Amino acid sequence: MKPAIIVLSEAAMPLAGKIAKALGGRIHGARSRVTQADEVFESAADHIGQLFRTGHPVIGLMASGALIRLLAPHLADKSLEPPVIAVSEDATSVVPLLGGHHGANDLARQIAALIDGHAAITTAGDLRFKVALDAPPEGYVLTNPKVAKAVMAELVAGGKAVFSGKADWITRSAIPMAADGAVKLTVSDQLSEPAELELVYAPQTLCLGMGCERGTAPQEAIELAQQVLTEADLCPAALSGVYSIDVKADEAAIHAVADHFGVAARFFDAATLEALSDRLENPSDVVFAEVGCHGVAEGAALAAGGASASLIVAKRKSRRVTCAIARAAEPVKAAQCGRARGTLYIVGIGPGAEAWRSPEVSSMVSRSSDLVGYTLYLDLLEQLADGKIRHDFDLGKEEARVHHAMELAGQGRTVSLVCSGDAGIYAMATLAFELLDKGQSSQAHENGLSDAARRIELVVSPGISALQAAAARVGAPLGHDFCTISLSDLLTPWPDIQKRVKAAGEGDFVIAFYNPVSKRRRTQLAYARDELLKYRPFGTPVVLATNLGRDGERIRTVPLGDLQVDDVDMLTVVIVGSSQSRTVISGDGKSWVYTPRGYAAKADSVIDEKETAI
Repeated sequence: MKPAIIVLSEAAMPLAGKIAKALGGRIHGARSRVTQADEVFESAADHIGQLFRTGHPVIGLMASGALIRLLAPHLADKSLEPPVIAVSEDATSVVPLLGGHHGANDLARQIAALIDGHAAITTAGDLRFKVALDAPPEGYVLTNPKVAKAVMAELVAGGKAVFSGKADWITRSAIPMAADGAVKLTVSDQLSEPAELELVYAPQTLCLGMGCERGTAPQEAIELAQQVLTEADLCPAALSGVYSIDVKADEAAIHAVADHFGVAARFFDAATLEALSDRLENPSDVVFAEVGCHGVAEGAALAAGGASASLIVAKRKSRRVTCAIARAAEPVKAAQCGRARGTLYIVGIGPGAEAWRSPEVSSMVSRSSDLVGYTLYLDLLEQLADGKIRHDFDLGKEEARVHHAMELAGQGRTVSLVCSGDAGIYAMATLAFELLDKGQSSQAHENGLSDAARRIELVVSPGISALQAAAARVGAPLGHDFCTISLSDLLTPWPDIQKRVKAAGEGDFVIAFYNPVSKRRRTQLAYARDELLKYRPFGTPVVLATNLGRDGERIRTVPLGDLQVDDVDMLTVVIVGSSQSRTVISGDGKSWVYTPRGYAAKADSVIDEKETAI
């Protein structure tokens, strides 16, 4: 997660900007004290507490005591605490308060170097031994972290350690060593029962290769993987990842195994695996005929482990699954092996204002490597788009836009396809699934999706639609049954649109009209007005909402009979009330529109019944 830089005064903004730029963080400012910030908050206690609980690194430009008091009610499990750092406003002191072994110490050093300040590291292990035994570097997993406190206490008290295994970060440390040391530090990928003062680190050198039939039950794959590890006395924490061939990138069983062990799933193409055929113990012509290489499980394990890897568990098979395990000479970085299954987030950013964008959407955009969308929509993301690769498209290039996003994800990237409003309401989510549907049919055209693009993970996240935003601005016009109709005949024949307008009028629905006019299309809205006047009064309220949530926002209410086409443009949503919709004036003189559902009448009826009974 991106660090949250907390600012409580305007004077601290230049320092906050420098830290945010260097770390890729976001500035969170107190609304009453800061004029410019990526995010604003009313209550520092509530906001910082929420950031802490959700695992965000917190960098507070404030007194350390103030930050401690704000977070005190939230302290519970040391092992789960994110980094928390206090930075003095004069940039002289950087104090890691929490999460020292979860990155806070290193982050403090980085900030201190940036602002020419002093990192006040107080963690005993870091200071005395130049290593944090309860937070090993990437590629190593401490299998028994609950023992770390006792081990550190023994070493701080003058005890010595015995080391076995291979790990430069331990041998380069200042930990005192002796053959008869009471503390044992062990690095091994084997299953073992640690001694009382022994810390066991699993080096992530094991590569689990897997293959399976299409549609295999995840439980079968998990059980085979567990069985193979147990029989070989191998520690599951030593797994670097689960590896397979790219045609299995969308196979639920493979991902279930990766999720079970908490590691990444990565995939290789057939040519890469076939290049390793002379290293396989169980090459298969049947497999070659099926997928283009002589072995998936063994080949993928060896491909992940690299040239020096050795196959320590040859191919094992259950009814529908195969697996094999290779051991690499050094811990394997799964992110550098093959490619991931790509992910396409199809997100709705609402009308555009940050306050109307869901936290889920913001999180998805933050996790993305690439952003695809109409230029205006990407611009509305402002700082959230910083550091992302932008793929800008003009209006009218919708299919090209979605096709490009899916192909990018097919390369193993994490992509956000950015839509205004809600992604599933007159937006790009529908087109993504339409392209996927075409790719699965015999009618797929020559420019259809690649096989990799059809295997991506698709996630749709909702946004505030234009009709919701418009309704909220004027009250509750959607309080009873309503429908939406697009007046654009580019994709829907005009006779069909006419039928829908007539049916909505007969059904007395509140109607939200999207795409009411364009430069060339000026008659459809007039038709809808005249048709609806057959079913509802001249004075029926009509809401015209333009540039919702953006500069130039304009909200107007006019009678249906006075609705003029020239009062509407392409950025306007038109909500036509039902025959029951009405306006009401609040005490401050503001006019509101609402459509009663009958709650008041129902309440009166209940009262009448009670009075009659009495």
